[in-house]
Amino acid sequence: MDTQIPSGEPMKFLDRPLAFTDLEMTGLQPTHYASGTFQPWHEICEIGLVLADPHTLDILDTLDIKVRPDRMALADPKALAVNGYDEKEWRDAKSLYDALTLFNHKAAGAVLIAHNVTFDGAFLDAAYAMTGIQSLLDYHRLDLLSIAKAIAEAKGYSLEKIGLSRVAEFLGLHGEEHPHRAVNGAKLAYEVYKKLYGLPVKS
Repeated sequence: MDTQIPSGEPMKFLDRPLAFTDLEMTGLQPTHYASGTFQPWHEICEIGLVLADPHTLDILDTLDIKVRPDRMALADPKALAVNGYDEKEWRDAKSLYDALTLFNHKAAGAVLIAHNVTFDGAFLDAAYAMTGIQSLLDYHRLDLLSIAKAIAEAKGYSLEKIGLSRVAEFLGLHGEEHPHRAVNGAKLAYEVYKKLYGLPVKS
């Protein structure tokens, strides 16, 4: 099915850029159900993007943005320990509205791809809803976790650990450094995707 990118130029799904995206958050729940409604809860505090050509996998663009959280009282200390949140480092962070506007501009017409895309996608959906910004991403989404598992098993391997770092290490890449940084996660997802297609059949 052909869809339209913002310029109005028709583009087939398989020709759309791939938006390798990783987010850091203040917790695991984008919303919380209370008093009969879903309310904003944990927040995006960093956005990383690697935009790649779907055929050559050449990098077209990147983005690395720190996002200013507004509900730190709700933040999960464990999540903050993972992403190394520090008020000094986030002093010049952008508002969610400005950060999402930049991301939207860079990734317009692209297909979102992330490791466990349901998780990152839920936070993006909540962020778009909160800011009132319309997503310019294509409506298709690709899950790198599922892709990795399917390709590995089709080539005779068994992936017992399917976190991004474990998949990367299985492919001979270095896992994510600590503390996590969104742009590093996006770059690693991109490298994993490239490596998967060169994975030899297990003898």
